[in-house]
Amino acid sequence: MKQVTHDFRPLGHDVLEIEQSAIAGLKQYIDEQFNRACQIMFDCKGRVIVIGMGKSGHIGGKIAATLASTGTPAFFVHPGEASHGDLGMVTDNDVVIAISNSGETSEVLNILPVIKRLGVKLIAMTGNPESTLARLADVHVCIKVEQEACPLGLAPTASTTATLVMGDALAVALLKTRGFTADDFALSHPGGSLGKRLLLRLQDIMHTGDRVPVTEQTALISEALLEMSRKGLGMTAIVDDNKRLAGIFTDGDLRRILDNRIDVHSTGIHEVMTRSCITANADMLAAQALKIMQDRKINGLIIVDEDGRPVGAMNMHDLLQAGVV
Repeated sequence: MKQVTHDFRPLGHDVLEIEQSAIAGLKQYIDEQFNRACQIMFDCKGRVIVIGMGKSGHIGGKIAATLASTGTPAFFVHPGEASHGDLGMVTDNDVVIAISNSGETSEVLNILPVIKRLGVKLIAMTGNPESTLARLADVHVCIKVEQEACPLGLAPTASTTATLVMGDALAVALLKTRGFTADDFALSHPGGSLGKRLLLRLQDIMHTGDRVPVTEQTALISEALLEMSRKGLGMTAIVDDNKRLAGIFTDGDLRRILDNRIDVHSTGIHEVMTRSCITANADMLAAQALKIMQDRKINGLIIVDEDGRPVGAMNMHDLLQAGVV
């Protein structure tokens, strides 16, 4: 039997157009209710607890994770589990975000009396402002969409996308209002490449002590080359009589002097070194050093102390090995 080949691309385009329209439609709901919801979370002395059932629950988990990682302590509670003990995690200092597209999800409505009894502020996110959940909430953030991307109108598609986007709007609005910084973000993301890019400092990866290539400015080029060869960083710091950095000599400088036929055995390193070299301090973020190196098109940095004396050295390979690149 001959296999039938289908073109799925037009169907994919239709989904994107419907969901883009759903997101665009959310702008009308960035209103006073949205503003009140943000203020309630901003003033919260406890945590933001997000609840939702089914697909709304999956989206709720992501919203809680985004809030938690951007300066608003939050976690997700499954409404089914909440009815069997997990409501004990909710305190009167907390705020609850309840998500239900219909606003009539029984598992969510069943726990509202307890939430109300605790005196916890309730923010509802629904697609139906007249729903039970919307009416019982202190604030209602509307996430209504005109149609689902599912042609049957059954599978949550555009509605879940809209909910996720509205959750991002809440989280980022709070982030900016709190003055949440990259350093703050790094504290909640210490693992993986993201944590390394945000937390790692040059003092954590630089070569120190005898591993730092250093050459006296009275030395010959040949002596500097031996030091570069021993330390293997493709460069050497050139220091004056007080051990302060006077310049740098790199593999690139070597190529230039060879092109000019300079005698490395009779020429002093001070005659060919680069005097105005780029330096860094040990407390500098590795990601910041990477940007400097990329912008200046250099492969290494000498790290100096407050007196201008070399205390470390590193190159692009060190950043690569540390997972910063």
